[in-house]
Amino acid sequence: QLQLVESGGVLVQSGGSLRLSCAASGFTLEYYAIGWFSQAPGKEREGVSCISRSDVKTNYADSVKGLFTISRGNAKNTVYLQMNSLKPEDTDVYYCAAVISRVFNICVLSSYEYDYWGQGTQVTVSS
Repeated sequence: QLQLVESGGVLVQSGGSLRLSCAASGFTLEYYAIGWFSQAPGKEREGVSCISRSDVKTNYADSVKGLFTISRGNAKNTVYLQMNSLKPEDTDVYYCAAVISRVFNICVLSSYEYDYWGQGTQVTVSS
């Protein structure tokens, strides 16, 4: 069973930066598309960013384009989300998710497409 563990969520001031990590336990993420999602209390999870198998394709929500960057670590068992110029409205619980993929150049920002989820990490941006 693939397990994902997020880390890196903390309290940060508006305008600051964070790097979230998503680590796989016992598996390499090389064959998986990975997504980052955010969720506020009482709301649905929203796609933030994703990266395809083999890192050919990345997608970002319009609200984070040019601010957030998704990447995969050299060991292929960790995916990062670099978050810059954070705003109070970025405050959410952030989840990473994985789906095994036979396609190298596709990833989607729909939570329904992912099979494995981490427990989430809280990001709080103060004004």
